[in-house]
Amino acid sequence: MKLEKLDVKNESFRQFLDRLRAEKELTDIRQPVDIRHIATLVDQSETALLFHNVIGYDMPVVSGIIRSRNRAVLSMGCSNYPEIEHRLQQGIDNPIKPKTVETARCKEVIEVGDAVDLYRLPIPMSSIYDGGPMITAGIVIAKDPEYGINSGMYRFMVKEKSLTGIDIVTPNNMRFFASRAYGAGRPCPISISIGTHPFEIMGSGFRAPLGVDEMAIAGGIRGAPVELAMCETIDMPCLADAEIVLEAEILPTGWTHPEGRFGEFTRLMGGLHWNPLVRVKAIARRKDAIYYALHMPWENTWLAAPTRYTAIRRALKNAGVQVKDINVTLGGCGFWHAIVSIQKQAGEGKNALLAALTAQDIKHVIVVDDDIDVFDATDVEWAIATRVQGDRDVIIIPGARAKPLDPSLAVTPPGVVPTGAKVGIDATIGEGIPRERFERIAYAYADRAKIADYVKGKADAPPQAAGHNETLVERLASEIMKWIETEPRYYQEIAEHFAAYEFQAVVRAMGRLHADGKLWQDARGRACLRESVFAAKPPAKTD
Repeated sequence: MKLEKLDVKNESFRQFLDRLRAEKELTDIRQPVDIRHIATLVDQSETALLFHNVIGYDMPVVSGIIRSRNRAVLSMGCSNYPEIEHRLQQGIDNPIKPKTVETARCKEVIEVGDAVDLYRLPIPMSSIYDGGPMITAGIVIAKDPEYGINSGMYRFMVKEKSLTGIDIVTPNNMRFFASRAYGAGRPCPISISIGTHPFEIMGSGFRAPLGVDEMAIAGGIRGAPVELAMCETIDMPCLADAEIVLEAEILPTGWTHPEGRFGEFTRLMGGLHWNPLVRVKAIARRKDAIYYALHMPWENTWLAAPTRYTAIRRALKNAGVQVKDINVTLGGCGFWHAIVSIQKQAGEGKNALLAALTAQDIKHVIVVDDDIDVFDATDVEWAIATRVQGDRDVIIIPGARAKPLDPSLAVTPPGVVPTGAKVGIDATIGEGIPRERFERIAYAYADRAKIADYVKGKADAPPQAAGHNETLVERLASEIMKWIETEPRYYQEIAEHFAAYEFQAVVRAMGRLHADGKLWQDARGRACLRESVFAAKPPAKTD
């Protein structure tokens, strides 16, 4: 569907939500909803959802705002999906330096020190096997004394009221900054801006070289400077238009604390990771802040894929290959698979393959001629069937009997049975690989929490044990400890088992156990007691 191209360079996060609503791409859910149901409702919904009344919290939650091709196109003010890549390229080629503003709506309420309480933020669980509530839509800005500013999006698992982890196991600039700080024995200050326009999300998602400010790229995408404000407790900027800003420090603990699991962009459950801890020093927010929960996996995909298009196109240009079209496929999770059509000259098929494989995380590449439609899977498969010889192009099993009508075979004398090659791809789980690596994302309560019912007005009843006073939290922590003493449990299992309590009380009780040094995780990411036989042990050698 082609949309009207819009001038949205000065659009705010909230104005984008209003535009989604006007386009019937956002549904308002005004009746009470249990936070434990949010992820599965978003998974079922054809639109983004704004939950105005989340039981136990004073803040609404929005999710799914870029979870479809159409909403991704709307977010960039484009008329079609391929145009997003051109908008990103505009940002890369014509960056606009951010500007610092003196006042910012994100500072209407500022809580520091003991007043910091992450449990008051409506941070939902996502999938069944998650290790805990995850902050998924935080744009992180960090600074290195030598290399300057870096921006990116990372997830944070809530551990205590002012303590999280940060998932930076993948080599990238943020991990590099944190490693340098760790090596120097100092914390690495970061700002975490939640609830920002997709322009800034796309800019932060582009893997720029060291020394390149991703917020300048975001400004180039937007067509106007990104507005930044200085934090109150750390010498770092944050996004002035954000709904919520966490001012924090990555502690110099090294990659020693268990975090995860989490439903990844691969549509599978990720494994348990070892990561540093993050201490939140302040929470700044709007008085009427809206919490944005980025929903995995698809909400991560539609704006991530264009960054791969751009990287591949640049790599091929540097190799002198004339590109007709590129498809970074959804089957490859928007990250790993690319089909490239080229205006081929002698030998350029192999050159194109080698060049494209250097782009970011691209894993598998198919190069075809320019008469093949890279967006038509049947056309691409037909090209493979009629134009590929395995011993020449993939080289797996040569010398097998082939069909004479295969036009890619060498010419043979009449009466001679031609031989060619067969290609085999083993897509089975390899021996010795833990089965939990391949557990698919599944959302809790999907059998009874149906979006159609909520649209019609269904309301969740409040738990029997409402509130979260210290006595109640202490009692619940004791009950949880007894329950996980003999068998580790997924966080979601705990939330379900103790559904008679408000979710915030469950999170606070888990935080109490963590703060008391009693809570840990086993190798599968399930909660267990730290001193139990189930407790995961860190690798012998850490960063």
